[in-house]
Amino acid sequence: MAKVAFLGLGVMGYPMARHLKDKGHEVTVYNRTAAKAEKWVSENGGRAAATPREAAEGQDIVFACVGNDDDLRQVTLGEDGAFQGLTSGSLFVDHTTASAEVARELYAAAQDRGAAFIDAPVSGGQAGAENGVLTVMCGGDAEPYSKAEPVIMSFARACRLMGPAGSGQLTKMINQICIAGLVQGLAEGIHFGKKAGLDIEAVLDVISKGAAGSWQMENRGKTMNQGKFDFGFAVDWMRKDLAIVLGEARKNGASLPATAMIDQFYAEVQKMGGNRWDTSSLIARLER
Repeated sequence: MAKVAFLGLGVMGYPMARHLKDKGHEVTVYNRTAAKAEKWVSENGGRAAATPREAAEGQDIVFACVGNDDDLRQVTLGEDGAFQGLTSGSLFVDHTTASAEVARELYAAAQDRGAAFIDAPVSGGQAGAENGVLTVMCGGDAEPYSKAEPVIMSFARACRLMGPAGSGQLTKMINQICIAGLVQGLAEGIHFGKKAGLDIEAVLDVISKGAAGSWQMENRGKTMNQGKFDFGFAVDWMRKDLAIVLGEARKNGASLPATAMIDQFYAEVQKMGGNRWDTSSLIARLER
């Protein structure tokens, strides 16, 4: 069992940290809103730290799951940042969906302290975090990854090293590209079926058994048809992720016309008041 810290107790981090405790690891937590960290400790045990630096001191592995690049820099760098608490041989594993650029920056900063850094964004959403079945895609060096993987599996069903620093974030970008296209296709299919007067549940039941089948169809098709959009991964978060994707595409020259268009469709959903609706709400803009 490992001594670990977890920084960031949002909708993902809160249950992820709980799974670590449930698996027998010694857990210290930090959250920007201290009351949330205290609540977590009251429910799960462990210890709350006042700063990221304090949380990181003496730990085998420090995990983080925060909002974006700036949040990540805030909890890692600076006088009270977690990196000030790392020692030689320590390991920092970041589950934030962030840019490949910040992953490489923090990898280098960790190395300067004799520590290791793994970028490890996750897929599976709030339900995956709560049920401990996330998919984790990692970037970094093989030796520290081998140390992190069995602990990561406390809240994951799949975990893989994809390449050097930044590779986990790049893989997550591909994940979001694919999700955006799948959800838009599903939204248009359901919308078309309704206009054609078909029984949508029957349609989805049949085509989900064939080549059109997907996780999105199995898990969101019926609720999209019913106009229910309260399943965790908000439109605001998807737009943040797609901004990272499109920024990286501008750097590497990738052509992403469908992704850019769907990002603007999500902007329309935001204008409809759907900032906190989940990503399957793309259908709402077709049915307004």
